[in-house]
Amino acid sequence: MTDQPAAIPDESTDGARTDTAHAGEPGGLLPDALQRRRDKIAEKPTLNLAYRIAVGVIGTAVLVVGIIAIPYPGPGWLIVFAGLGILATEFSWAHRLLIFARAKYDAFADWIKVQHWSVQALFGIFTFAIVLATLWLLGALALVGGWVGYDPSWLDSPIF
Repeated sequence: MTDQPAAIPDESTDGARTDTAHAGEPGGLLPDALQRRRDKIAEKPTLNLAYRIAVGVIGTAVLVVGIIAIPYPGPGWLIVFAGLGILATEFSWAHRLLIFARAKYDAFADWIKVQHWSVQALFGIFTFAIVLATLWLLGALALVGGWVGYDPSWLDSPIF
């Protein structure tokens, strides 16, 4: 009879557990203190289902807000990763997607850093155009124009 060593928890940089003891369980990516609370919730099927639904709704809401915020100045990608992180505490597909998305984001950030300044400028102009177009579609340009007394019809949103 051979004794196999117990899995030793490995703390990743974000403090989440990466040991195999809890990896397939609900909340298996949580830090130890939260994992104990999650284990108690998992013992009650109705409460467990309600918890998973709540995590799914909250994580999806944060993810959608992050996706909307991506082209704007600010923490759009951070919000996306936070939403995926929330979902990853309960759903293995979200954990796989989080790992994939972070790798692609890092690869793109590294790629854009080594590009010629003209490529970086084109990327910045493209991002600015997306922000300007969405502000126009949402009526924000007409609103701000009205504040300063500039009110041409082309500022009006075709939607509102």
